[in-house]
Amino acid sequence: MADTQVDEKRDAAADRKAAGLARQTARLAGRIQAFGREHGGAEAQLAYIGERGARIVLVGEDGGWGDLVAPSYAMAQSAAEQAGVTVHESFDGDLAAKVRTGPYEWKRMAGIQLGGSRAGAGG
Repeated sequence: MADTQVDEKRDAAADRKAAGLARQTARLAGRIQAFGREHGGAEAQLAYIGERGARIVLVGEDGGWGDLVAPSYAMAQSAAEQAGVTVHESFDGDLAAKVRTGPYEWKRMAGIQLGGSRAGAGG
């Protein structure tokens, strides 16, 4: 009888965890969809970033870009699938060519390349 209660508690905890992960995945999918609406559509590329999870890089049809971080690669894949975006294997070719950068990005990249201070590096 005691084993049954332990199993029921364990099952309930697992159910709560699964429901929480499903909500988190749905929120990520919603953010991906919102990005797509704002930028005339979106495509994605997923990158494993170690213990932090996975980075979802989004590129809009208008050249706008952004990223999100998911706590796992599996969640990133699921969110992208739920959002209905095309996921690319790598960030090169046609996907990279769509990205439009502005003065901020160019200035920051030039500063790093020329040994200048990085944004937020304190000097």
